[in-house]
Amino acid sequence: MIEQIQEYSQGVLSLAPAIVLGSGFSAAHGVPGMWPLGRHLRDLDIDPTWDSEETTQWAAFSDQIDVGVDLEAALGRARLSDRQTAKVVEATRTFLMPADLQAFNEMLADRKTFPLSRLYQHLFNSTHRTVDVVTTNYDRLAEYAADAGGFSHFTGFDYGHLQIRARDPRTRVHYGRDVARTVCVWKVHGSLDWFQDSFGQIIGARACLETPPTYAPVMVTPGIDKYRLTHGEPFRTIFGCSDAALQCARAYLCIGYGFNDEHVQPKLIERCETTAAPLLVLTKELTPTTKSFLARGRCGKYLALEEYAGGTRAYNTDNPNGIEIPGTAIWSLPNFLNCMLGDTT
Repeated sequence: MIEQIQEYSQGVLSLAPAIVLGSGFSAAHGVPGMWPLGRHLRDLDIDPTWDSEETTQWAAFSDQIDVGVDLEAALGRARLSDRQTAKVVEATRTFLMPADLQAFNEMLADRKTFPLSRLYQHLFNSTHRTVDVVTTNYDRLAEYAADAGGFSHFTGFDYGHLQIRARDPRTRVHYGRDVARTVCVWKVHGSLDWFQDSFGQIIGARACLETPPTYAPVMVTPGIDKYRLTHGEPFRTIFGCSDAALQCARAYLCIGYGFNDEHVQPKLIERCETTAAPLLVLTKELTPTTKSFLARGRCGKYLALEEYAGGTRAYNTDNPNGIEIPGTAIWSLPNFLNCMLGDTT
């Protein structure tokens, strides 16, 4: 089975796949996931200026978290006001920022801390000048990994300390006449370093550890307004770029992504089901949504690897119910790369 996995995976990597990163990828680097974030939000102080309806809705949200409802569902069931939603967004940013900065410091101490850098290096060991990454994560790990690997990255904003939105998604750094190899990171739910002022102008400001006065973070959190908010900029442009990247990709590599976001997966699923574009999924635990998608039998070529009893359980068209591979944790990105590209330890 290992030989079969290697053959399939190396075929996917040779096609320069679009990479889709979910919260499971960031969790491996210490960034809190939805569960601890939900408990953090639940424990926020109630604002004394809230009216009775706002207090009632917040209590309902907290009760949902207490009984184990996931954050996405809990916020989706509560009808939070605009100022409550703003509180959730700011608290989310404040909660995640320390882990993001810790990952950056670890990268400064060891440029090999991100296995994603090694993946970038392998994909760029070709004629390709661009690697597309689509992510629902707010953190900047994908960008840090590009920096550590010696590559440029582009998130839809111009370069500099005060970044404005780029007019052209093909904006690139040039070395003389040569276009820099660039990782395009399409952050479909926003970023820790995007802000909007009171007039609606959006900027990128990486040096801001705290939200600047009169600005608000540009991050879309779960809730009933999630899909409405993503119809505005910068998300409309980012989704266009994300869709184009997924539409054109010849293969897909999903890392820690649970197929739970209607913003990301429609193009990916359509391509996998109608053109048999190969799909490779690496995750600690396949979500019910992922299993349901694969089980309906329309995905022509796929390999999904998840943790199982210290080893790995692999799913493909020959083994739709999974087959156990004891003693080999190749579901995790570092071990997967060692298996596919050679062990560097």
